[in-house]
Amino acid sequence: MKKMKDMIDWIEKHRDWCFDLMRIYLGIGLLVKGIYFLWQPDYVASLVMESGNYSAWNTLLVHYVAMGHIAGGLLMAIGMITRIGAAIQLPILFGAVFLVHLKEGLFSKDQSLEFSALVLFLVCLITIYGSGTLSVDSYLDKKKVNSI
Repeated sequence: MKKMKDMIDWIEKHRDWCFDLMRIYLGIGLLVKGIYFLWQPDYVASLVMESGNYSAWNTLLVHYVAMGHIAGGLLMAIGMITRIGAAIQLPILFGAVFLVHLKEGLFSKDQSLEFSALVLFLVCLITIYGSGTLSVDSYLDKKKVNSI
């Protein structure tokens, strides 16, 4: 019984780690997705073409999506200027949800709308909450306080 209580106490003491681990995982996932988009630019272009919003800006859009996922994902994963890293993702994910996947509807076989909406929701939370204790920002804040 004591071991169970000790475990619950440890979980309560480190509750914020759960959000940090989610932020790190999501950041790495977006970073990998950005690298994939750089290797497969035709995939992003085909998504834009399928949405019916083709213009000369598509090339710029494909590069923004890839670089936004890479830069924002890296910043989110390491927890450095996390809110900015998450904010970089917001226009990309709004576009993914409302311009690309919304026409597929819910319950499609690949569930792209549901997944994109979930990622958008989590990135909104990270934009509001910011980085936690497992982050470069937290480390630098502690270092700054200790040096004063």
